[in-house]
Amino acid sequence: MKKYGLCCPIRRANPYRKMKNAMKTNNYAPNLLDREFESYGPRLVLLTDITYIPWGGSFLYLCVIMDAYTKQVLSYSLSPSLEVDFVLDAVNVLMREHGVSFRAETVIRSDQGCHYTSCKFIELVEYNEIRRSISRKGSCWYNAPQESFLGI
Repeated sequence: MKKYGLCCPIRRANPYRKMKNAMKTNNYAPNLLDREFESYGPRLVLLTDITYIPWGGSFLYLCVIMDAYTKQVLSYSLSPSLEVDFVLDAVNVLMREHGVSFRAETVIRSDQGCHYTSCKFIELVEYNEIRRSISRKGSCWYNAPQESFLGI
């Protein structure tokens, strides 16, 4: 390798994996919707997901919460890091601006990401009396409405 100037890149640790292990992500919720996203009416099913946006040589992370029936973005939060706080900010903005329009049957639907199974997220959602629904693992169809909105 020296003779030809070859070097082997060293694989860096995945920070997302470290964060997942630190946040105790074993708090799953049942799949209440079973891919029936639009049949409940406005303000009854909320979809949320996280995507990344390349920006100036690094990434920004965007959390969006939208109404499954009207496809209206109800809340969003942007962050330069993947820490759970920006997801909590999106929920706080949602409750501040639209909380009065939710009913006891309102469900927030997410994937099994560590942000949505973290203790802080669960406490915040339960405090605001919104039920959680999490997609089945390994099936992209359960997250398709939100992913198609984000252009993933």
